[in-house]
This record gives sequence, C-alpha cells and structure tokens, in this order.
Amino acid sequence: MPADTPDSPYPLSLPDLAVAYRGRRLSPRELVACLQQRARQLNAHYRVYIEMLDDAQLEPFLQRLDDADPASLPLYGVPFAIKDNIDLASVATTAACPAYRRVAERSAPVVQTLIDLGAVPLGKTNLDQFATGLSGLRSPYGSCPNSRVEGYPSGGSSSGSALAVALGLASFALGTDTAGSGRVPAALNGLVGVKPTRGLLSTRGLVPCCPGLDCISLFARDADDAATLLGLCIGYDAEDPCSRHNPAWNAAVARGRPAPFSFGLPRAQDLDWLGCSEGADLFAQAVAGLQALGGEPVELDFRPFFEAARLLYAPAGVAQRYASFGAWLERSPDAVLPVIREVIGPGAAVGAAERLQAETRLAVLKRTCDRALDRVDVVLTPTLPRAYTSAELMAEPILRNSQLGTYTNFMNLLDYAAVALPAGNQANGLPWGVTLFGPAFSDHYLLALARQYRLPPAAAPTLSKAGLRRGDRIRVVVCGAHLDGLALNHQLRTRRARLAETTTTAPAYRLYALAGGPPYRPALVRDASGRCIEVEVWELPSTELGSFLAGIGAPLGLGKVELADGRYENGFICEHGALASAREITEFGGWRAYLAATDRG
Repeated sequence: MPADTPDSPYPLSLPDLAVAYRGRRLSPRELVACLQQRARQLNAHYRVYIEMLDDAQLEPFLQRLDDADPASLPLYGVPFAIKDNIDLASVATTAACPAYRRVAERSAPVVQTLIDLGAVPLGKTNLDQFATGLSGLRSPYGSCPNSRVEGYPSGGSSSGSALAVALGLASFALGTDTAGSGRVPAALNGLVGVKPTRGLLSTRGLVPCCPGLDCISLFARDADDAATLLGLCIGYDAEDPCSRHNPAWNAAVARGRPAPFSFGLPRAQDLDWLGCSEGADLFAQAVAGLQALGGEPVELDFRPFFEAARLLYAPAGVAQRYASFGAWLERSPDAVLPVIREVIGPGAAVGAAERLQAETRLAVLKRTCDRALDRVDVVLTPTLPRAYTSAELMAEPILRNSQLGTYTNFMNLLDYAAVALPAGNQANGLPWGVTLFGPAFSDHYLLALARQYRLPPAAAPTLSKAGLRRGDRIRVVVCGAHLDGLALNHQLRTRRARLAETTTTAPAYRLYALAGGPPYRPALVRDASGRCIEVEVWELPSTELGSFLAGIGAPLGLGKVELADGRYENGFICEHGALASAREITEFGGWRAYLAATDRG
C-alpha cells in the first residue's frame, strides 16, 4: 500500500461540508457511501476500524437527515469515527480485547451529543489494547501503520481514530488521552489533537483506564474544526463523578488577534531528542512561529514536569489502571496481550502507603509546576522527542513507549489542557508536531493561538494589545497603593497576580489623594479636561477577583478605565462625593512621584 494514499474526493472540513450540503451539491448518503467504500479498501492495510457500521446500522442516522434542513443542525451529515473504548448504542465495545467485547446499551454522552447535532458515526476504530500504549502496535486486530511513511506506526493508543482523519475517512474522530494517546498519534499523522481539561467532556460510556485522569480527545485536520467541535461537545454531566462545570471564560469558541503573550519552553538542557538529528531545528522553527505572533519565549525548568511524568507508570501510578480492569485481567490473563500484562501487572502489589506517598509527591510537584505556568500565558513543547520505527518499538516496547510520552505523560496528572499541532515534516516525509499547553480551562485560548499559529508569517494578523488573551485571568488597572512595591501590592501578589504592563490612562483623568492613611490611597476620576496618569496593569486569576474586590474599601471600587491606546480595562474608580476632602495632584504625573515628593513613601 503506497504511503501517499489519495484523499477523499469530497470536502471533509466542517465549513466546506456545510456549504456543499446547503447548496445541495452533496448528500450525507452519498458521502457516507463513498467513505465506507474507501474504508473497506484501506482497512486491510491500515487496520483503521475494528467494526464499521453496515447499511442497516447507518440507516437511522441517514433517515433522520433526509428529513432535516442542512442549516438546522450544526453538524448536519458530518462523518466521524469513534475509538473502540467509547460506547455507541447497539454496537460492540471491545477496547481491542475480543474477550472483553460487549454491546453498549446506550451511547456515551459525547457521542450522543454529536449525533443529536447531526453527525454520522461510521465505525469503531482500532487502539492499543485497553488504551495502554502510545505506539498503535498493541492490538490483536492488527497494527496501525503510519498514514504517510511506511515502516513507522500511527502512534497510539488512539491509532485508528488518527488514521480515520489522516486518510480522509472521516471529518473528525474521537479518541482518548490519559498519557498522550490523543497527541502522539496527532503528531505522527499531521493532525490537530485536542486533550481537553479533565472533566470538560463527560467520560461516562468510556472503558476506564485511569478514572480521574482519562479524557475523551478530538482529532481534526485543523484548529478551526477542533475548536468548533470542542465547543459543541462540552457539557456538564451530573451522572459522571469526574465531570466539571466549564467556566464562562472557556465556554465559547474564542476568535481574534492574539495579544502580545509570553510562552514557556523547556531549557536547552531539558531537551533530549534521543538521537533525532532533526528535532532541534524543527522545534526552533516552531519557537520562531510563536514569536512571529508576538510571543516572548521564557525558559522553564522542566525537571518537575518530567518527575511528575514518571509517576504515571511507576507502580503507584499503574495501580489505578490495575484497579480499573485488573480483576478482569486476573480472570482472563490469556485474553490480554503479554506487553499489556507486563505494564499493568505491577499495580497489583502496590500498597496504600506507597500510593499515598506518590499522591503527596505529585501534590508538591503540581505546586511547583503551577508556579512556573503562572509566569507565562502558554507553554510550547515538542509532542514527542523522537519518532521510532515500528521495528524499534517492537524490539523495546516498554522503554520506547515511555520515551514517546516524555512531553505528554505529565499533563493529566498536573491537570493541564493541551493541543497538539502539526509543525512541519522530517526529511523522510514523516509529520512532526508540537504541543501548546496551559492550566485547566485554557482550552479555547490554546485553540485560538493554534488557529493563528498555522498561518504563515506573511499572513499573520496585525497585533494589538487589545487582542485575544487568556480568559482565566482578569486585568486590573492600578494607580496608587497597589502599584508594584507599594503598601497594598501584596493584595495582588498573594493572589498570584503578575505585572502585565506599565502605561498611562487616556488624557481624560484627574488624580486625587484621599484623606486618611497610611496606607495613603489615590482616587482616579474621569474628567474630559484631565490628563494622562501613570498606571500599571496587573493580571490575576479570575477566581481571585471576588476576594480582591471584597477587600477594596470605600469610597473606592472597580469600574472601567480607558488607557492611552483606547482600551478599556477594569480599574480603580472613586465616588465623586469623596473628593470634597481630597487633594488633587496636579504637579505630578502619577502616585509614585507624589509619594516621593511629599515623603509619604
């Protein structure tokens, strides 16, 4: 089978499909028939599907669309594939273990949501057995080769889902991601892979691997489709104990120009390419791509991240996998591949003390890693250090698999969101990728950057300070005692705030010194005949805003302040009635100068 397998003759992106359907140039029946025919041709080599839906199984989905207006459903006629550890009603779920096979009574909530929105499921895709592995070579239903270059794997465990999209057999696919299964296959097949914040998508109807860490992931051809799909799939599930409410700042598909931002990256001494001669240059190009969007690189010490990653497959970490299906494994050991038994088996011997020690150490590491993330808006890493051939992975399956997860294994343990992106090709044509990650619920900010990152530098948008920012942070303009180093600045710093910029207001403000003190406090008042006042802009987590606001004493409060470039940001304002006993500061440009001149510092 040639590596350059031709793509689908039909459009598969969400916008293109919508145009084709609404213009009556294509019908879901026509598209599905074509894709299923191509899948049957390719499946013998690529082993994409464990089970493809037949005509009778597809009919209810297609019949419903026959009677619907294409404009009435956001995903009208969009074909998708489902990793075979996620339930689709009346279809078997195997987790790539024939003896485990069971027919699902109802669809997983994420699957049902997609169907309700008009999407058409085509089949259940191959995977590393019990979602344990990053290779795509650990399935009794056959290994999944790479979509581009022979001799390399597709990556796992969501191997078939990645292939379904990369080979043009589906518009998108559902995978899962506990240790990197939604990102490593994306990198090796030139796709966008979204590993959402834990609990953002319901995991009910998913064969558990590590409950509390498992995520349903998305494979798409571009970040636009990925962002749209994620926005449609998000929903709190009261029946899923791991489900979490999505905060408002992460609730919509964010679009717009990126504001100047900082991005973390591993220090040079933390980057080990494991013998890959092209990784360093490809990563340098990716760094330059973010810089072209206005990003400022900040080196981070990645040793705590790597230590956290090692906990995932340490005995205490594997114990969670053993708890999920270890009892079944003990009853049917011959039904499980030897390498899977070898990985999961040590979890049986882990005691409560060892698990508690691991959990305590992880909590310490998370605090350290979170402090690093507080310094930047986003972090950029390679998705994997080196692509191994299928032969190399088969020769040393556990070691090489662990190495593939170098930059992915820590994400769910530390509760981060991540998006894997294509970032060029190696000399042999094999796709190469990078990952953007950030704290929980930064999903749409990451995808917004991903959309801009794919543009060539010449097409990059004009940057503006009023552009897109991470929504889980609130900007606050301060002009007095909260300035850096002054008496009340600790109220910001103890809430993990950081100084974003030093600037001035628009030329329409007056500054007053309020009566009383210490601490001495200013009043910023809007007046058309005013002038520019020196201010600082601080960013603090949105979750801290309420307590910060509660600590602001009368007559001050928060409102909107216009800055010199025309932006309006949250900032300190004052009741006009308090100015009767205040002194206007006319001879100084700002509060610092006033304090210094009056010896009140």
